[in-house]
Parts: sequence; structure tokens; C-alpha cells
Amino acid sequence: MQQNLNYLYPQIYCVDSNASPSCAPPLTALPCPPPMPGRAGLRRPPPPPPPPPPPLSHAPPPPLPLLPCSSLKKRTNNTSLYLLLIFFMVLVALAGLGMGLFQLFHLQKELATLRESTSSGQVVASPEQQIGYRNTFEKKELKKAAHLTGKPKSQGIPLEWEDTYGITLVSGVKYKNRALVINDTGLYFVYSKVYFRGKLCDNQPLEHILYKRNPNYPQPLVLMEERKMNYCTSRQMWAQSSYLGAVFNLTSADSLYVNVSAFSLVSFEESKTFFGLYKL
Repeated sequence: MQQNLNYLYPQIYCVDSNASPSCAPPLTALPCPPPMPGRAGLRRPPPPPPPPPPPLSHAPPPPLPLLPCSSLKKRTNNTSLYLLLIFFMVLVALAGLGMGLFQLFHLQKELATLRESTSSGQVVASPEQQIGYRNTFEKKELKKAAHLTGKPKSQGIPLEWEDTYGITLVSGVKYKNRALVINDTGLYFVYSKVYFRGKLCDNQPLEHILYKRNPNYPQPLVLMEERKMNYCTSRQMWAQSSYLGAVFNLTSADSLYVNVSAFSLVSFEESKTFFGLYKL
């Protein structure tokens, strides 16, 4: 049996056909032949790639474990608490908005009243109260007061007074039928001044009287009076003033008016002849 030693791999064995199978020598492994000349750098082929991994299944992920009933109830209770808290916050915000609108409406109403009082010449509250000091608008009570001046076109007695133009003032009382009518009982300071003048001095008496009249009494009551005599010494131009003033307790419906003895001698300049009062 001959073997071709030049054959690299695998090895081939030749068997004699005449040999007896019973006495055939046992097969022996021959050593690997040395590499053939000219094939020193020959490498073995790379090993086969590993088998691909099994394909991933598209089955849905396993369901999450169910929460216990106590956890669900706790979560529901927390949600209800949050909703209730939000509801109360919204309610408080709406209440604050409502209060702001109410205050704005109240201030607008008071401002309109203030404008009407100003246009009618009445006394109004202080500036701090007008702008809402202490977060509320407080209107000061109007003072009971009046100041009337002489009326040039006045005719007869009682004296007629100017109550609209010039430096006049009427607040909390009424001027009616040439008299000041009291609306509120209390203490009042009442005053009157009359300026007399003439071209010739004849020394006729000059009387200046302030009366009070009340429907409950039949006759008027003299509150103050002044009588002037010998007020001039020569038959020349002269001037004389008479002033009355005092405090009285006046009641509602009392009316005050002024009389003079010599109407033709009265000067009706507003700074010289006037009549007024104010409540203390």
C-alpha cells in the first residue's frame, strides 16, 4: 500500500484487494505530513458563523400587577381633596372680586353725591374722607350755617336778603319769606349787621331788631335789638353801623328775620349789611 504524501488533507488509504480480511493489519493513524513547499503562509478557513438568535416574538408585555383596593381608595380620596381645595380657592377669589366691585360701585355713588353737593354750594367732607381714607368713604355731616347779604332791590320790611349770588351761603337751613328757617334743634350763633348812611343829619332814631317767629306762638319774639340816638352832630353826610350777635337755643320750625326803623337809610352793600347764623 502506497500513500501519496504530497496530498494535504484529508488522507487517503489504499487497500490491497487480495488481502484477506481476516488478517488485515489494524489501521494506524499516520502523522500529518509537513506542509508542502510553497504553502507556508496558507491559513485555515475561518470557522462558520454562529447560528442566528431565535426571532423575537411580538407578544404583548405581561400586564401590570393590580393595585390593592386600599391604594385605589387612597388615591381617589386624595383626588377629591385636591378638587375640593381648588373649589374653595376659586370661591375665595370670586368673593374678593365681588367685594371689590361693591366698593367700586359705592365709591362711584358717593362721588356722584359729592359732585351734586359741590355744584349746589354745600359744605362737603374733608379731602381725606373724599378719597376713601380708612378704606371707606365717609361723608362729613353738613354744617348748619347761612350767610345772607343785602339785596339792593329790596323793598319794605322785613329786610330782603340775597341768598344765591356773591358771597352768600346756605347749608342745612332754609331761606324762605325773607327769613331763615331752622331745621334742626340746637345752639346757634346768630348775627346781623346793618349799615345806615344819609346826606343830612336829622338825628332820627335808628332801630335794628332781630326777631324769632314760631308757629306755636302767636307773636314774634325779639331776640336782639339796638337803638341809636344822637349819632351825628352836624347837618352833613353821615354813616353809622349797627351789629347784633349772640347764642340762642333754637328749635325746629323757628324762623328769624330782621327789621329796621329807617329802611331808606340802609346801604345794601354785601360787605356792610348782612345776616347769618351757624350751629355750634
